[in-house]
Amino acid sequence: MTVPIAAALRRPRFTAAAVQASPVFLDPAATVAKAVALIHEAAEHGATLVVFPEVFVPGYPYWNWTMNPVQGSPWYERLYRASVDVPGPYVDALRAAARRAGVVLVIGVNERGRHSLGVLYNTVLVIDADGELLSVHRKLVPTWAEKLTWTPGDGSTLRVHDTAVGPLGALACGENTNPLARFTLLAQGELVHAACYIALPVAPEDYDMAEAIALRAAAHCFEGKVFTVVSCSTISPEIVDAIAGEDQQLRKQLSRPRSALSGIFGPDGRAVTEPLVDEEGIVYAEIDLGHCVRPKQMHDIVGHYNRFDVFRLHVDNRPLRPLTFPEPPPKEEE
Repeated sequence: MTVPIAAALRRPRFTAAAVQASPVFLDPAATVAKAVALIHEAAEHGATLVVFPEVFVPGYPYWNWTMNPVQGSPWYERLYRASVDVPGPYVDALRAAARRAGVVLVIGVNERGRHSLGVLYNTVLVIDADGELLSVHRKLVPTWAEKLTWTPGDGSTLRVHDTAVGPLGALACGENTNPLARFTLLAQGELVHAACYIALPVAPEDYDMAEAIALRAAAHCFEGKVFTVVSCSTISPEIVDAIAGEDQQLRKQLSRPRSALSGIFGPDGRAVTEPLVDEEGIVYAEIDLGHCVRPKQMHDIVGHYNRFDVFRLHVDNRPLRPLTFPEPPPKEEE
């Protein structure tokens, strides 16, 4: 499926907002209330696209990195009980906020599976400015220790949507390192990419998360000649207290600098404005989709600068279900 990409050029420039904030840890009601307040704050500053971090509601399972699976199991139950049903009242509140503010909203949630207590998804919601829920994208592959919490998604939601701000796609954190997932969005006409991340101070010591995020955003923008809005969570003192307790070494690790970066990047791979590192806040920038045209003439990996007679990508976009009942047999005529 492709979107009417040329029509995007007739739309006016718009302001995008990248939110960098902490959730109210494992409290979905308070976190959604915080998100609603930030949506309206961004709209008051002229934003018509607002992007929030990965699994912002109600937070990230840091215990997967700091505890063994047995120690972390009670935390999994806490997260499950605090997670979101889609559809459900928390999603309704976010849809209503997007509609009232007149913004396209991208936000990460922990989504409960409808068929099993052992299923949680790392889900990115895309909500249009009229409040319509356009996408429930479930992270294709949980990263490393995240496999202890999340079930993989499928290809049915790897789609670009014709939103009020233009053709928009979204990926969660490590998905932005997957060239095939990114190409799938670009080949559908993506011009605006939302990249949702979490702060990761628990990575190996030589890993600079802020630099890694910036590199990934720059690569996608330069390769696809698109804009990317990056939103990353922060780690609040509340999260440090909950996960580390009195463990001073772990407290120091969770407070590690350069664990989060949010910003907006242009089709040349450069940041449109100064990114925000570690601190809570909102980054704003004006986006003109017309700036995507000339770079495409030079280097279009989903058009003239490819060899589709040599390379082919097959994407299975069927929803995966735990079981399928056969169709009932036709009734015999009497």
